[in-house]
Amino acid sequence: MSTSDTGKAAKDPLHGMTLEAIVTALVEYFGWEELGQRIEIRCFQSDPSVASSLKFLRKTPWARAKVESLYLFMRREQARAAR
Repeated sequence: MSTSDTGKAAKDPLHGMTLEAIVTALVEYFGWEELGQRIEIRCFQSDPSVASSLKFLRKTPWARAKVESLYLFMRREQARAAR
């Protein structure tokens, strides 16, 4: 890995994060109900679980992108609140 690759990885807040860790963090922060309102997909709204969400998100790139985007938003909100 080149130095520039290492720099990019260090700046990417998703680097090293598993999808399971992202979904779990979102559920802890928002709860299933709000998560289902923010991202309207059935696995968050009807009998939600981390396992069912992971199964869907791994097969559905557009939904995964929304989840990752919401995770980054959550991290920015947490950073602002910590100031």
